[in-house]
Amino acid sequence: MTYKKLLALIATLFIFATASAQTPLSMWYHGAGNEVEKNILNGIITDFNASQSDWKIELQEFPQGAYNEAVVAAALSGSLPDIIDTDGPVMPNWAWSGYMQPLNLAEGSLDNFLPGAIGNWEGQVYSVGLWDAAVAMVTRRSTLEDNGIRIPSLEQPWTADEFNAALETLKATGKYDYPLDLGMAWTGEWYPYAFSPFLQSFGGDLIDRSTFLSAEGALNGPEAVAFGNWWQSLFANDMAPGTSQDGADRDTGFADGKYAISWNGNWAALGALSAFDDVLFLPAPDFGNGPKIGAASWQFGVSASSKNPEGANAFIQFAIQDKYLAAFSNGIGLIPATASAAAMTDNYADGGAMAVFFELSKQQALIRPPTPGYVVMALVFEKALADIANGADVQDTLDAAVDEINADIEKNKGYGFSN
Repeated sequence: MTYKKLLALIATLFIFATASAQTPLSMWYHGAGNEVEKNILNGIITDFNASQSDWKIELQEFPQGAYNEAVVAAALSGSLPDIIDTDGPVMPNWAWSGYMQPLNLAEGSLDNFLPGAIGNWEGQVYSVGLWDAAVAMVTRRSTLEDNGIRIPSLEQPWTADEFNAALETLKATGKYDYPLDLGMAWTGEWYPYAFSPFLQSFGGDLIDRSTFLSAEGALNGPEAVAFGNWWQSLFANDMAPGTSQDGADRDTGFADGKYAISWNGNWAALGALSAFDDVLFLPAPDFGNGPKIGAASWQFGVSASSKNPEGANAFIQFAIQDKYLAAFSNGIGLIPATASAAAMTDNYADGGAMAVFFELSKQQALIRPPTPGYVVMALVFEKALADIANGADVQDTLDAAVDEINADIEKNKGYGFSN
């Protein structure tokens, strides 16, 4: 055997021995079917596995629609993975239920992260996201200018009266099927994520956040009823398509010219930019208590049953490097979790076509109520808003929603909160 061949053999044996010595770490992820997302995540995993000799991530992917149920079932059977992918607003329920443990990252690691990308529960960080998401009023500059409608800014968003007048003006043109697209074809988490900020801007909420023990007054008080009446008027007056909206129209309706304004997220921004050269991403209107949008997207955490939390935390620490935050942003259009990562991207750097979303997330975002009871109130809120959109009495519907939320909180003994 030649000297060079001997060296090559030794190197191969060393690599094999190193790989064999690595302790496997199981990781579950919700993004099965999204090839771009999967490729980026697999690249991070490959880099991590090659960067050290102690741990080896083994990924298992799930369709998003089946993911949460799989985690709950695994928790009940004692078979959770080491690393859990969790939707930000769901995390408090999983932490309270004992599925997750607090993260143990290096001090200062999250100092520059957008607040919505950090999952806090009872004063501790349980999860962190590589991105956040934001929603904006998407329209065209020509649409507003041709109709004499003021272009709002972060500093001066539309007032409620301005926004409602703009919809009336756009409807009167007769050019659009509807002046506004809210995305009613989407169900599930879209409702509390996209629509509860309108309620909060009116002055209501899904729950009284001072105690997290009751929705009374927050979801059925005068402010909430004013929101509900406005919400119902959008559909009664044909300002927006209702619950029977076709999914294809939601996906392409703005680009096809069916809608003048679309309430949509930064994940759809690249499509809008490719359709028109004068797209605007505008802040939420101010309905009296400041403009609000939702915050918190998918995040990584460590399961409570992991036998290797040191390795799980090491992977999360590795994954939150700016270069990986930027890679996800460039690949799928989501908001980098730090300003320094945003500066490394094509669209979120200063002057970038989507840079406004970073500021929207930073200035207007409000996380959904950080309570284990959120998973129930989200479903209750979705049904209430769909019923109101379809003509149900506003006060009666909101009162019934409050009763249902409060009954769940009482059944679960306050979810750990107390007066």
